[in-house]
Amino acid sequence: MSPFLSIVFGLPRASKRLIQVVADVFLITVSFLVAMWLRVDNFDFLSQPGVWIALSLAVPISIALFIKLGFYQTIIRHLGLKATQTMLIGVVVSSGVLGLTIILFGLPIPGSVPFIYAMVALIAVGGVRLGLRHLFLSDQVRRKGRVLIYGAGASGRQLAMSLRHGRDYQPVAFVDYAPRLQGSHVQGLKVYPPEESGWLIKTYAVQKLLLAIPEATRARRQEILQSIETLNIPVQTIPDMADIISGKARFNELLDVAIEDLLGRDPIPPDPTLMGADITGKVVMVTGAGGSIGSELCRQILCQSPRQLLLVDAAEYALYQIEQDLQQMQERAGSSIPCLPILASVQDGERLEALLLGFNVNTIYHAAAYKHVPLVEQNMAEGICNNVFGTLAMAKAAIAAQVCNVVLISTDKAVRPTNVMGASKRLAEMICQALAKEQSVTCFSMVRFGNVLGSSGSVVPLFRKQIEMGGPITVTHPDITRYFMTIPEAAQLVIQAGAMARGGDVFVLDMGDPVKISDLAFRMVRLTGLQPYFPEIEEAVDASNHSSGSKGDIAICFTGMRPGEKLYEELLIADSAKATSHPRIMTAVEKMLGWDELQQLLRAINKACCEQDMNQVRNILLSAMIGYASQSELVDIRWLQKTDHARTPEDASAEWLDAELPIKEKASSLAKFNPGGTKVAFHSQGSPETNVAMMYRKPDQ
Repeated sequence: MSPFLSIVFGLPRASKRLIQVVADVFLITVSFLVAMWLRVDNFDFLSQPGVWIALSLAVPISIALFIKLGFYQTIIRHLGLKATQTMLIGVVVSSGVLGLTIILFGLPIPGSVPFIYAMVALIAVGGVRLGLRHLFLSDQVRRKGRVLIYGAGASGRQLAMSLRHGRDYQPVAFVDYAPRLQGSHVQGLKVYPPEESGWLIKTYAVQKLLLAIPEATRARRQEILQSIETLNIPVQTIPDMADIISGKARFNELLDVAIEDLLGRDPIPPDPTLMGADITGKVVMVTGAGGSIGSELCRQILCQSPRQLLLVDAAEYALYQIEQDLQQMQERAGSSIPCLPILASVQDGERLEALLLGFNVNTIYHAAAYKHVPLVEQNMAEGICNNVFGTLAMAKAAIAAQVCNVVLISTDKAVRPTNVMGASKRLAEMICQALAKEQSVTCFSMVRFGNVLGSSGSVVPLFRKQIEMGGPITVTHPDITRYFMTIPEAAQLVIQAGAMARGGDVFVLDMGDPVKISDLAFRMVRLTGLQPYFPEIEEAVDASNHSSGSKGDIAICFTGMRPGEKLYEELLIADSAKATSHPRIMTAVEKMLGWDELQQLLRAINKACCEQDMNQVRNILLSAMIGYASQSELVDIRWLQKTDHARTPEDASAEWLDAELPIKEKASSLAKFNPGGTKVAFHSQGSPETNVAMMYRKPDQ
């Protein structure tokens, strides 16, 4: 844009309106004179007073009419149909006034002049504005990023219009899989078949592909994403239509592709009868209300109109967040259900019992647990106390307070566990199973499922963060797989499963097909327009070819299995799953311990935890009938500190230097000998495999 136009467009609104008025006075005058010249084919009319009388009436009346109709309120760069209609009305009325003036005053002006004047004025007044608008938009288009819109339906059309008025993107074409739309023009843009996406991206130098298919199923979206992954272009999408309608998102708010779209499974609409059976009109408590599953349970419960909702959590900030979230949710819905935030630990049985009795609680959803596998491996006693004895305290309190229903949120890691977290959750299941047999007042049930997308500790937000930082993405093993489910779907199924319970039920959710984590990472990188690569494979290929091949943009590195981690997760201990009335909920019949036998086991575990004897805790878990099979050494921090307290850094150094181990394994083994906060650093001298010098430094040095 020229400096002059930049100055003009940058003027205050009042100044620009004044310039428009002056310009229109000039344009209307010139239009009239041009109309006269076109009609009489000479300039002799300029000496006739009647011509100037007509002009003196036409100009002010036209300007006054433009002002009255709000023509000068229109922003030129947003000139649209409304402004065009206003301009047309003003010019036609001005032409009519001119004609009446000629007739009433008997002016020597040909009768066809008003019609010619109307056409010339319309071209002049409108043409100048359209020309300025074109100059402005052309400059904006040059600065905008070019995008290709996938989906030429109503959403695509609206997105194209919105982008044209914005400052960031300029749509160049549509892509749509509907044959009836291909070859047609929508919003002035041609619609192409998906097969031509690669050609369009190269031809128009497209920088981003935008998905405008909010009505498509997840399965269909997954097919589309698979077809465009290889284009090496960033892909974004418009928000879900439900979020747009509810006001949670704006239509032109572009989002990264949701991980749910990569998994491609559509949720089944929940059964209203099951959803409200244990909630509507009742007092409901959610433990672990600030966690990923607990918070979503609270949102789903609130939609079923409970009489009161108690939010229990030991984490202050998490509790504050969910309370604020529910308040905003109620403000939007216009409801006022009491949601009470309660700071409490589930291990405090007396406080739980007092709360349950005081509020006359009907239903408990027990989501409070430590779920992060490596952290629980390093803090075994705390994990067991919270997951096992917290569940025991909650269950006993529920029976004492005569709570009708208790639903335990369990995990697939409880099946043949290889880690303490999974073992603790299996014990929690067995507590509920045993107590269900011991009494008939409280109905206990358990719902077992795998990973949920977007939860705390989930790989998805971690991968996104690593991609934003330029990599590398860290995956523990090339073949590691996990089941995934969205948090809302999991919460809805938990509520529906609990409503089907008869006592001691173990429900298993249908998680769909397992997902290979390395494939998930690969696809996430590709959809950001970057090229993923595996350094180990690249190096091996380069070595065999004696060349240095071209690497990608984001490395996917394998870091090795963490303590207690499994390659494959399972949902069933035995092949005993039975169908229920819900297609995504199964029930399992599994072995359990009687209450007396289970109590003895729990006393032994509690004693070992109190004594911080983690080796004994592990031995008890290995001998118990829970299928626990540890695959790694003890890494509990307190246990390592206790067993290695007499070892000095020099002792560790000598032992470490004597070992013929690769440098990475030495570093890993050395991490065990870090007493009293001693920091350990090392560097290689000579051979990187064996000749390593150690340097020790206390924190205060």
